[in-house]
Amino acid sequence: MRFVFLVIAAIPFVYYGIAIFSSLRFFQSAKLPVKEFLPPVSVLKPVRGLDPEAYENFASFCRQDYPEYEIVFCVGDTDDAAYPVLQRLQADFPDSRIRILVGTGRVATNDKVAKLARLVEEAAYEHLVISDSDVRVEPEYLRRLIAPMADAKVGAVTCFYVPTKDATMVQRLQDVGMLSDFYPGILVAWQLEGVKFALGPTICTTRSRLAEFSSYSSIENKPADDLWVGRLIAERGYEVVLLSYAISTVPDYSSFRELFFKRLRWMTVMRHMRPWGHVGLVFTLGLPWALAAVAVDPRAEVAAGFLGGYFVVRCLLTWLVGSLGLRQRGVWAKLLLIPAWDALATLIWLMSFTRKSIAWRGQRYDIVDGNLVPVKPA
Repeated sequence: MRFVFLVIAAIPFVYYGIAIFSSLRFFQSAKLPVKEFLPPVSVLKPVRGLDPEAYENFASFCRQDYPEYEIVFCVGDTDDAAYPVLQRLQADFPDSRIRILVGTGRVATNDKVAKLARLVEEAAYEHLVISDSDVRVEPEYLRRLIAPMADAKVGAVTCFYVPTKDATMVQRLQDVGMLSDFYPGILVAWQLEGVKFALGPTICTTRSRLAEFSSYSSIENKPADDLWVGRLIAERGYEVVLLSYAISTVPDYSSFRELFFKRLRWMTVMRHMRPWGHVGLVFTLGLPWALAAVAVDPRAEVAAGFLGGYFVVRCLLTWLVGSLGLRQRGVWAKLLLIPAWDALATLIWLMSFTRKSIAWRGQRYDIVDGNLVPVKPA
């Protein structure tokens, strides 16, 4: 029985091996398209409230090295704290085509998706780039993102994202979680079944692709609109391209508590969207299995093999994704935080089974049959 348990406890090493192989294969084979494809683009940005450094985030979209594009914002009402910032943006960048839409004219549970539904309807161009309000980009952003759309087989393009800063321990912990946990999981999915999702900070697609499933109006009562958009486009036979290119996001959390509940919200949504896949995550949690193996068989060689092997493999995977793949600096200095993140991730995974509701932007929602149902202010 002890031997059988040790074999089961070694399953996460199989997952880590697949993740290392997938990461190497992706970053070695991924090449940014070089074809010059520059159709007019509508950049769509739903906004609610004011994110940290919001003006600089928005302004980075006004500095694009791209021939023809517009930026369209949508806010709930003129009392929104972001509204005067958007007006200032219009004044500071008179040469940029900036429009501000107020209200959605819709009754929908997911406010962000309701805004996106109107933005798509109001967009002037066929090609769309959708991005969150905490995103900050470089001048080549639109050129990089739109290039794969030259291929008619491509239905959407998405990319990785890295933080603009990691000045605090909480920010460094989140960054380690993305590099060691979240992105390796994405690359394993890419290796095994292709990309059938999109990453929320940035999605590039077209009005025609969205129209094939009634656009955002068909998902305006669901959580995780980014995953739904990628899935629905892939289900119609189109390729969803994951670029090796990374954009920046400004951290919107300042405390461990905010980070904890942000991740718990995401994991709770994933449990409802992919229940059996969520259960299967138990075999990707290397730290608790390694500790359990040592508790069952406390010999030195078992401790060295499981705990030592766990830490070495996790460091290698994090370095591959962060340094080799996304070319982030200082990844080595964060490697000691990996066990702390894995302990936190295990706790969040366990707690997600106890949750049936999520909180977002001051509102609490139950998740019922895959839909959001408002409960009361959080």
